[in-house]
Formats: sequence, C-alpha cells, structure tokens
Amino acid sequence: MIERKKFGLTKEGKEASIYILENNNGMHVQVSDFGALILTIMFPDKNGQIKDITLGFDELEDYYNTDTCFVRSHCKMYDARCGKSREGKYVELRRLSPKYEQGFPGDLEQRIRYTLTDNNELIIDYKMTTNETTVVNPTNHTYFNLNGQDEGDILQHRLEIYANSFPEIDEDFIPTGNILNVENTPMDFRTKKIIGKQIDYSDIQISRAKGYDHNYVFTNDGKLKKMAKLYCDESGITMIVYSDLCGMQLYTGNFLDGVVGKGGIRYEEKAGICFETQYYPNACNEDHFPSSVLKAGQVYKSRTIYELAVS
Repeated sequence: MIERKKFGLTKEGKEASIYILENNNGMHVQVSDFGALILTIMFPDKNGQIKDITLGFDELEDYYNTDTCFVRSHCKMYDARCGKSREGKYVELRRLSPKYEQGFPGDLEQRIRYTLTDNNELIIDYKMTTNETTVVNPTNHTYFNLNGQDEGDILQHRLEIYANSFPEIDEDFIPTGNILNVENTPMDFRTKKIIGKQIDYSDIQISRAKGYDHNYVFTNDGKLKKMAKLYCDESGITMIVYSDLCGMQLYTGNFLDGVVGKGGIRYEEKAGICFETQYYPNACNEDHFPSSVLKAGQVYKSRTIYELAVS
C-alpha cells in the first residue's frame, strides 16, 4: 500500500498530496502531485542511520517563495495514480499542459511515473504526446547530498562521469554550439575525482558558472546507459545515474545562497548536486544537436534511474 498524506494548498486553492513509496531495504521516497516533485529520499548509511539525501522544503508554500532556482518545476497540480508493477510500487502523475503554456505550441499530454524497486532504484519514466509540433525536454532537478541534506556541502563527494565531451557555454550559460573535449580540463571525470579538488576557477567554463553547470554528451542511441556515479565516503552511500538520453547536466548548487530548507537548515553554495538527464540545452536552436522537437502524433518516451547502494 502507498501512503498518502496532505502537503498543503496551492495558490489556486487545490489540495496537494505527498505519496510515500517504500521498499524492503529501508529506502523510502516521497513525491508530490504538486509540480511532480521529489520531496525526500531516505536511505540508510553504512552505520544503519537513515539519511535524508535530498534538499528541499517542509512546506508547500516555500516552493513558491524561493528565488534561488531551487525548484525548476512548473508548479502545477498533476493527477496521481498509484499501483504496483513487476518492478515495484509506483506513483504516476498526469497532466495536460495547454497550448502556449510557458510559450510553447500544442497541447502536451504528460505522464511521469516514479517507481521504487527492491534494488534501491528510483526509476523515472516520462511519456508525452502533443497535437502540434513543439519542444519537449523534461528533466529532474533534485538536489542530492549523500551525507544528508543537513550535513554541509558536497565538495568532498567523489564523482565519475562516463563522457568525453560537453557543449561549451557562453556568459549566460547557453551552449555556443561548440562541443569541447574534456581531456586536460576540470570537466574530466572519466576517473573518480573529488569534486572540490576538481573545481578550477581559472578555467573559463568553470568561472562563468561559478562551478559546474554543464551538459555532458552521451551516445544518442536511445539505449539505457550508465552516465555517472557519485560517492560519499563519510556515509558510505553511492548513487549511479542511468538514462537512455544523450545528455546529462551536472549542476553543483552554485547559486544556493543560504535559503532555509528542511528542519531550518540553511543551504549554502554547493550544498547539493543535480544530475539532469536531458537533450542538450538549446537543442531546439542548434541543428547539429540531437533534436528536442516532438511532432504531432509522435510519442516521447524516456527513462532515468537513480540507483543507491551502501558500502
């Protein structure tokens, strides 16, 4: 059974809910029909202590009030359906985004399914259709801290990213269209490295973004692939990111500025890290990037997996 509890009222006066997914290993995930948000991921560390490894807020209204780009969701209500598949318990969130909402043509039918497995995988499945040609590039902007959301920054986490290149960004963080090799740059995580030691502010790509806010390039073959692995030695928790997409945005919370989150904790710069699987940013304006255009009658499908373990 999937537990449901009240989250609060939206600005439109609609009651939002929290849905709690649990597996047999002490992992549980809270998602909401408000913005299709992941609110909490609880997981036991190497000492058996349960850690909340995602940043966030205790109250719904705080998601409206933040001005730190903490939440990049379109804060609308979704219809929720709960169930169980061969993989595990799930919550499926559905919404029709009407024509020209956020400026995009076409009515967009959205389905986002969160499934929690007994292999400690949080699976995100996207399915979308439109009645007019439009741009579709959904992702998830959850901030992770594998030592716990109340335990400072992620600079001592170690990271691997299995990619050889990334799109160059300009002063506004928009890809220029050029694809750069990670070789001999701070962008190279092909072997495990400590994030804080890898950041080099003398590098123009790092200094522009105040850290990492860059998209890594993967094969555009539609096959599920291992993109990244994050390690926290202190907690012993690791997380592997898989996706069938061709890009993954790495963001290191460069503009978190002390916003007060869960339990009154202040989230300062670098308090969390995001792995946003997606098409490349600005793909709709770069002909040589894999296309994020969805035509009428086509179906957009994608899967992302966050797999947790402890050692």
